[in-house]
Amino acid sequence: MIDIPTLVTAEHKANPFPLYVRLRAQAPVVRFIAGDKKPAWLITRYADVSAALKEPRLAKNPFTALTDEERKRTVPWMPGFLRPLSQTMLDQDPPDHGRLRSLVHQAFTPRRVEDLRARVEVIAAELAAQARARGSIDLLEDFAAPLPITVISEMLGVPPDERRRFRRWTNRLIRNVTTTDMILSIPTLWMLLRYVRGLVKRRRSEGGEDLVAALVRAEESGSQLSDDELLSMVMLLLIAGHETTVNLIASGTLALFDHPEAMEGLAQEPALMPSAVEELLRFTCPVELATERYTTAPVTYSGHTIPRGQRVLASLASANHDPDIFAAPEQLKLDREPNRHLAFGGGPHYCLGAPLTRLEGQVAFRVLLRDLPGLRLAVPRGSLRWKPNQILRGLTALPVRCNTAPKHFDTGRRPAGAAGPSGTTPASASR
Repeated sequence: MIDIPTLVTAEHKANPFPLYVRLRAQAPVVRFIAGDKKPAWLITRYADVSAALKEPRLAKNPFTALTDEERKRTVPWMPGFLRPLSQTMLDQDPPDHGRLRSLVHQAFTPRRVEDLRARVEVIAAELAAQARARGSIDLLEDFAAPLPITVISEMLGVPPDERRRFRRWTNRLIRNVTTTDMILSIPTLWMLLRYVRGLVKRRRSEGGEDLVAALVRAEESGSQLSDDELLSMVMLLLIAGHETTVNLIASGTLALFDHPEAMEGLAQEPALMPSAVEELLRFTCPVELATERYTTAPVTYSGHTIPRGQRVLASLASANHDPDIFAAPEQLKLDREPNRHLAFGGGPHYCLGAPLTRLEGQVAFRVLLRDLPGLRLAVPRGSLRWKPNQILRGLTALPVRCNTAPKHFDTGRRPAGAAGPSGTTPASASR
């Protein structure tokens, strides 16, 4: 029996791939104790992970997998103000999942997201100009985080002076691993929910053209969006709307530092950027595990049957490094074709924000390579630390240096009507 270390530790996150090599070969479906001290089944082969993401017998709502009698015994108590969190689209099954997803899907179609490109480029260029003027920054907190936070905040109509709080709140929430962590995060959840309630209240009274206003109008037009569902949707978009991108940009930059020839080649050939972002998604695994699912009936993968009522975790990181699918999976190949990675999951819960993450990643890496000459790691490689988290995989910080801009350095003229990272949303970002 393979000993499975805690998958949430910083040590595991730094290099999870050797463990997955052993698991795919010797125990592709294995029961273990997860970071929250509760049992789960871990699936690691690409074929099994891909199938599990589409499997209707794997429910997202844990109570779907229980009998009526089991539900009566296991429904947990929670404070009333946390009730909206039980209504999140991420944890719903058909038909509720489809109904909720349809309300926000149009805002994240590739065509709508492409309309944001000019605005994302302005934000990224200004952040890079600030970094070049300083010469030394934490790329994670000073570039990778504010870029997607600004974008999703503008889409949701969050005023500029209120955005820094979201980073503090989400930093606290993504550290939730154990039951104790979750209890300690309750004040943060209370503050975030209180803010979202206020934002929704303002949109009800004032209207607007942002996504929150659109969701309010959908509720009022009879789309059966309850108050709790509305709050949970905005919460989900605020938190999930940027964290994957933060990890992609920071971890992707580190991967390029580790592969200087690839970094130089990408700087010389910007047309390679779409393919490069797909490979960085596969290689770095910003989301290590798919969110948990529950068996409503026995399911079998690689000859191992998981009984009904069990929790299942599918490793996207392991699947994306499976040599049965990817030739030389531990090599970074920015022109890899085909690249059928599962970084955004699959099936009905395929990441709604995938087009936006792709766009932000393409713009971010192009701007970093173009506008920050001499970009390099500012600390020893071995001193970098990774966040302890069951689902996500990301650095705690990425100190970098670049060649400092002369005092007369021109940060670039913004297009008419465009604002900086702390500015207001142009019309194109509100559609």
